[in-house]
Amino acid sequence: MRVLDKPLVVSGELSWLGGDRLERRVDLPTKETATIADGQVTQQREGRKPRSFSLERAPQLKVLLDSFVALLGGDPSRLADSFDVTVAHAGSQWTLTLKPRDPRVAKQIASIRVDGAGTEARCMRMEEPDGDVTMDLLGDLATKMPDAPTRDAIAALCGGTP
Repeated sequence: MRVLDKPLVVSGELSWLGGDRLERRVDLPTKETATIADGQVTQQREGRKPRSFSLERAPQLKVLLDSFVALLGGDPSRLADSFDVTVAHAGSQWTLTLKPRDPRVAKQIASIRVDGAGTEARCMRMEEPDGDVTMDLLGDLATKMPDAPTRDAIAALCGGTP
């Protein structure tokens, strides 16, 4: 579903809290915190009451949780349970491509791609079936946001095609 005519740049931090728990803190353009823990998603937006809902209502978040926990926890079998996994190498550069196995999830997420160099992940892209893409710059790369953050400019930082 295409809604934006230019990229929405969000600045913050994504943290793995151990186990099946993640926290996403957004500092800009508005302050917001979202936490996934114990099968619940809790969102707190500045100036609003917190809201919570079951992770079962958001299968795309469950897939992201599974992928992050499997990647960060070094659990390739968990990753393979939920995704078809492809790894490509070119020198020190590498790409990990994840395609959801569950057809219901694949209706919302076509693929997740993580690009890296050496032992560091640099960029994560989540592509929707309609071609919309969410790109996250990771680690030190996150401080190198282009002045004109177009899809092509961000993809170039990630080291691949948009």
